[in-house]
Amino acid sequence: MKKSSKVAFLCAAGVLGALNVKKAIDFVPKKEDYGILDPENVDSVRAQNNLSKAISFATVSRENKDDVDFSEFDKFHEFLEEAYPLIHKNLKKEVICEASLIYKWEGKCKDLDPIALLAHQDVVPISPGTEENWTYPPFSGYNDGTFIWGRGALDMKNHLIGVLEAVETLLSEGFEPERDVYLLFGQDEEISCNEDGGAMNIMRYLKERDIHLDCVLDEGGAILPVNVDYVLKNKNLVGIGIGEKGYCDIKITVFNKGGHSSQAPKHNALGDLADVINDLENHQFKAEMMPFIVNLFDAMGRNCTFPVRMVACHFKKMLPVMKAVMKEIPPAASLIRTTTGVTMASGSPAPNVLPQKASIVVNFRPMPGTSIEDVVNHIKKVVRNKNIEIEVIRSREASVFSPTDSRAFNILKKLIMQEDKDNVVAPYLVMGGTDSYNYQPICENIYRYAPYKVSVDLLLTTHGTNERIPISAIEPGVAFFKRYIRKASAEV
Repeated sequence: MKKSSKVAFLCAAGVLGALNVKKAIDFVPKKEDYGILDPENVDSVRAQNNLSKAISFATVSRENKDDVDFSEFDKFHEFLEEAYPLIHKNLKKEVICEASLIYKWEGKCKDLDPIALLAHQDVVPISPGTEENWTYPPFSGYNDGTFIWGRGALDMKNHLIGVLEAVETLLSEGFEPERDVYLLFGQDEEISCNEDGGAMNIMRYLKERDIHLDCVLDEGGAILPVNVDYVLKNKNLVGIGIGEKGYCDIKITVFNKGGHSSQAPKHNALGDLADVINDLENHQFKAEMMPFIVNLFDAMGRNCTFPVRMVACHFKKMLPVMKAVMKEIPPAASLIRTTTGVTMASGSPAPNVLPQKASIVVNFRPMPGTSIEDVVNHIKKVVRNKNIEIEVIRSREASVFSPTDSRAFNILKKLIMQEDKDNVVAPYLVMGGTDSYNYQPICENIYRYAPYKVSVDLLLTTHGTNERIPISAIEPGVAFFKRYIRKASAEV
């Protein structure tokens, strides 16, 4: 290479390097003055005591409603009346179905759409045989000075009590909302695809009265501390759920001659079924990097350390590679495609009988934009055996996405950023289902956010053994709900 060419090459490389440095320097969160939070009056001791007591009521939901002990819900309601006298004096209360609750706090301006805060009263059962594995009894609500223990501590009596504590305190302070404020507490959120559940019936009750909600706030996500050396230092990843995946259990059955196992053919119904499973698992749904994923990577990338931002600032060009990597990691893959999980199988009724039919149940979690009909058509397309029987056992379509430029979303984001400048706020997709899904016919702005700072390890105790919440998270949670109600119930 001639000397002049080398000089030109080095100059070009230098310019490109300088441009990349400049781009990485500029690839930071947009500077916005979110202001600071005023202190909030929170009775932390009362909140702790009331959460402990709330956990002591075994408000367990069951697939068969006849198996539900509604006396526990009745006792829980009596406790709420005693614990929150101002709420029961000033708000109108309605009981829907057996135990679902509506509280209406009337606002000053009837022309404004109301807001709603959701929570569910029910909890999942304790897995039989695991009771002795708990450090403290699962319905004790034991407060050891660091944690409050018990079923519902995280899912989600903490949320329900936090909302009630906020409203009770606001009432004691003389606050009057501009908009009507609804507190909507369902009884059976933990039962999947419940088309006649508490939340659905609450929605129908409101819709029959021509009530359109400005916004809904329900459970979902958490404040997750993130500290990765040399990558992401001392940040909190805060997700606001803007949508939910769907749910679909499909039974697929194949048929064969059957007979005695002493004269087994080379291939029987179970072998045919194995081919079906193989076809499904080898033909996954198409992955797509939806806008919320792009926004998530953008938010995280801008908060990384400078050396990492040298690469992260080009993340949009790397989306195809990132998608390929995510497809190989199940938790990440669930964010970008409809998932396929073969969960149950059945065949012969006896070990010496060849099955005349064999079945599997496949659980699909459709992405928004993928319908249950699309899932059925996918099965018909990718399974080579066309003599299968397909039965949709139960299903729920995926939700639509709520906007990220609404008044309610901006209120949430501002409050979160005021709480801690190191919070990284990003919209995300909820993998499971929440009661908020049911309110889509009467609300476009549905968000899922839990204002409790907990570790990933603690989150994993949800629905498991030793579920517990840090006491340190309770007061900030109540303070958040107070601020949110003030802001969201205002005229603008």
